[in-house]
Amino acid sequence: MAGPVRAELLARQQRLEQRLAEITQQCGSLSKYALLHQRLGLNYDSRRRGYWFREWAPAAEALYLIGDFNGWDRQATPLQRGNDGMWEVFLADKDYQDRLTHHSLYKVHVVTAKGAKDRLPATLRRAVQDEATKDFAGQVWRPATPYTWTDQKFRISNVVREPFIYEAHVGMALEEGRTGSYLEFAEQILPRIQADGYNCLQLMAVMEHPYYGSFGYHVANFFAVSSRFGTPEELKHLINEAHRRGIAVLLDVVHSHAVKNEAEGLADFDGSGAQYFHAGARGNHPGWDSKLFDYSKPEVQQFLLSNLRYWLEEFHFDGFRFDGITSMLYHHHGEGVSFGGYDQYFGPEVDDDAILYLQLAATLVKEVKRSAILIAEDMSGMPGLCRPIAEGGIGFDYRLAMGIPDYWIKLLKHTRDEDWNLHDLWYTLTNRREGEKTVAYAESHDQALVGDKTLAHWLLDKAIYEHMRKDDHNPVADRGIALHKLIRLATLSLGGEAYLNFIGNEFGHPEWVDFPREGNNWSHHFARRQWSLADNQDLKYGYLLRFDQVMLAIAKGNRLLAAGPARQLNVDSENQVLIFERDGLIFVFSFHVDRSVPNYRFTVPTPGRYGIVLNSDDAEFGGFNRVDASITYETFEEDGVHKLSLYVTNRTALVLTRT
Repeated sequence: MAGPVRAELLARQQRLEQRLAEITQQCGSLSKYALLHQRLGLNYDSRRRGYWFREWAPAAEALYLIGDFNGWDRQATPLQRGNDGMWEVFLADKDYQDRLTHHSLYKVHVVTAKGAKDRLPATLRRAVQDEATKDFAGQVWRPATPYTWTDQKFRISNVVREPFIYEAHVGMALEEGRTGSYLEFAEQILPRIQADGYNCLQLMAVMEHPYYGSFGYHVANFFAVSSRFGTPEELKHLINEAHRRGIAVLLDVVHSHAVKNEAEGLADFDGSGAQYFHAGARGNHPGWDSKLFDYSKPEVQQFLLSNLRYWLEEFHFDGFRFDGITSMLYHHHGEGVSFGGYDQYFGPEVDDDAILYLQLAATLVKEVKRSAILIAEDMSGMPGLCRPIAEGGIGFDYRLAMGIPDYWIKLLKHTRDEDWNLHDLWYTLTNRREGEKTVAYAESHDQALVGDKTLAHWLLDKAIYEHMRKDDHNPVADRGIALHKLIRLATLSLGGEAYLNFIGNEFGHPEWVDFPREGNNWSHHFARRQWSLADNQDLKYGYLLRFDQVMLAIAKGNRLLAAGPARQLNVDSENQVLIFERDGLIFVFSFHVDRSVPNYRFTVPTPGRYGIVLNSDDAEFGGFNRVDASITYETFEEDGVHKLSLYVTNRTALVLTRT
């Protein structure tokens, strides 16, 4: 690009190069810079035989370490202040080895000009909640035997040629009305994910958060594994087991904002009002009721970068899905903004400090784990977000195609089936910037939250409860099941270079997600997954699950998502037929409500004999078996082009390949 855009891209690169030079001069390398967690917080020093506790609190007047080891005496264990705003104290084994032990509870008492409060340390590794008081405290976590990993031979590049991502939440993964655990997820859910054919698990809500109903997006303790699901070792077991099954694990990381709670989080930690976050109104997100990091501060950069290295190395995560990127990229956070021109991506509303941080983050992650996967949740379409930094990009591998699920929901809510515009459908599913890889999805957790409905619920409405037995032939259920398959196959085959599904939606989970809260009497009824529906041979949910499995197997076996964009072959608005080619596969979609067309002729790019490898109307998938999948179709010449002739039945998708 020429002109001011080129100048801005060069300026971004120069800012990054300058910052990397400063970091290298200070610490030797970016990787070494991202080791703050080994200095900050409670860390055992085996050479000196004791614990160091350090905290960065430049505006604080005094700090004291408190806990059950000293009877929670707020004066007993003072920290000494250093020149850089770092406070520290050493707790020698000779004095504390019988008092400061595995499972000991502790906090830091911070005295500021505004008063004094008991706080949780910034790099706390484990926070636990008292069931009676609901108060969180830090917990010393130093098991006698470290976890033994057995995933030394696991390589991301060997199992993930293209990402097929299973987005999941550990706590709501069980069918029982309670919070699930890491161990239960490993034992009960991982086998399902493997059997379905997904090669990436994207875990939500792992970073500790005080309010369960936040879905894990109001993080308080960035280095702590959420204790409501189990211990750090149990999370390690989950990841190790996923690796054994050939599944990479991505962390849904939240560096875009933080919980505003002072008792559990970082807000106003040192009393300055602007330590980790921006001062004043700029430090508050207008829509999320949370705090916004000040990415210009070296200490904040180091804190967040160290957080990434910690999750990669300590827990063997294979990459990150960065939440809320749009909010980070712009001073307006994307609130009420419609993006349409390049001046919006490179103008004064862009937060250059956030871009620099994201470039540092991408650089670090690839330095620590070269084949790690980085996914950005951005609805603005920032150019270069998923291009290499050397080209002026920000360095992510994939962006989420956030417009696709919005399109499907709007279509189902506002447009009759008869009025679907296939040109709009094609445009929406293929409208992405060339050279920037995209994760396509028909629905994620966003569409499943209470107040909205899943695709299955939009399609089936009350029939999802009343007419899902296999012996119940109901037109509403038939229509919903047929379109559910077409929507997901169209999304996968047209929408991107990776694919994502939210837990349970592969079989048309009937209900939204609503976490226990006061408004529902703290019920887990909607914070669970009803696997028995998919397993019940008398119900139709298994049809959708089986279709999802076969669809993924074909896409993976043909390396469909690595094949480049699809080529449109035919758009027939009268018969509601869309045909395209991708990676040598021919996709034939009929969205017509009731019209089936015999001897439907269309042009194909390559002559030869073709066979059907996927027929959504197959009885195996809850269809009506109107097309004989055993027939081989041979091209013929007509008007100087090669054509095929098929029986195209209504609300059906066919996938053909040359035999």
